[in-house]
Amino acid sequence: VQLQASGGGLVQAGGSRRLSCTASGTDFRFYTMGWYRQALGKQRELVPHMRAGGSTLYADSVKGRFTISRDNAKATGFLQMNSLKPADTAVYFCNLEAFGRAYWGQGTLVTVSS
Repeated sequence: VQLQASGGGLVQAGGSRRLSCTASGTDFRFYTMGWYRQALGKQRELVPHMRAGGSTLYADSVKGRFTISRDNAKATGFLQMNSLKPADTAVYFCNLEAFGRAYWGQGTLVTVSS
């Protein structure tokens, strides 16, 4: 299973960014798809995830600003990030979990300038 994340970059505070994560080597639709982030010197944290059935869970810090979605036909997940803050600066990782297994993408850096 391979996950390819993209969409990171430099953005000004208040701006938006959309991350994508494309999976290969497995049937994407059966997995919980999540986005995690890790800021410098901090632990990796869950941002949102979306279960195979469509239910979602968001970290309090991103509620109302970030939206997770998925296109099962394209085996791709998305993270739309709006109203970005410098505190959102981190490496963002996509994740698939199901059947007792977890898979990680390589991470994409999002830097929010003030």
